[in-house]
Parts: sequence; C-alpha cells; structure tokens
Amino acid sequence: MRRPKRPLFLARAPYRRRRLRDAARLLPVLGAFLLLLPLLWTPGSRMALTSGDVVYFFSVWLVLIVLAAAFAPGLRGGEGADDEED
Repeated sequence: MRRPKRPLFLARAPYRRRRLRDAARLLPVLGAFLLLLPLLWTPGSRMALTSGDVVYFFSVWLVLIVLAAAFAPGLRGGEGADDEED
C-alpha cells in the first residue's frame, strides 16, 4: 500500500517565517549597499563628508534599526518550528 502524497505547497505560517528569515538575512547586505552608496555619488577624488552625507548615514542607520525591530517579532519562532511541519 502506498503512502499518501505530501502536499505540494507549504502551509502559510512556515512559508512566511522562511521568507521573513530570508529578508532578515538580506538586511545587512542592503545596509552595506545603502551606506556605501554615497561613495558612488561623490565626484572625483573628493572624500570629505558633507552635512548631507552625515544626515544620510544616520537616516539609513535609523531605517535599518526600524526594519530589524519590525522583523524581530516574526523571527522569535525558532529554527526547530519549521522542521516539524516540513
């Protein structure tokens, strides 16, 4: 007798938890890109920071903190929670 096939699609909760974990893993990459972005818009060899650059750095820093705080409640489920449902 054959076993019943497993469903092709995952349940919503583990799927969303995995995508949230993926987004949290990409957050440092996004932050590094956004923090290095002013180096691309500086003309020539000028490496002096202007007040606008400093405001930009602190704004990006604040946005990264807010995003990390928004992701944190969804990441509390733990690693083993998905393994049982797979």
